[in-house]
Amino acid sequence: MAGELEAIVRKMFEGVDRKDFDAVLQVTDEDVQGVDELSRTWVRSRDEVDKHWRQALALVEDIDTELRDVSEATFGEAGVVTCWIEQDYTLDGNAQHISGPTTILFRRRGDGWKMVLFHSIPLPEDEAQ
Repeated sequence: MAGELEAIVRKMFEGVDRKDFDAVLQVTDEDVQGVDELSRTWVRSRDEVDKHWRQALALVEDIDTELRDVSEATFGEAGVVTCWIEQDYTLDGNAQHISGPTTILFRRRGDGWKMVLFHSIPLPEDEAQ
């Protein structure tokens, strides 16, 4: 049975697959940080993450994300989910596949959890599990 944080992560990716980024923003903290693997820069703040993901989602179609090897742990007011992401999508009419380790860090805000770090770096096919 999935834990509370795993359920949040799965729901987030269901939103990504539907290109409904508002579903992701509902659990995103103002101080969220993430990596833009294309520009090789950090994206810091909810506004920057929102802009980055909306631009990225506008370029792709037919997103399908599978989470594997999911692990969840909580430490008082903090929680972490680690998993392996397999994701397929279409970019400029070409099928794409990414695979990589992912870490998502949460902190408790009021009565819910908010994502403060999303770190996922796709690996070349020969390095993927």
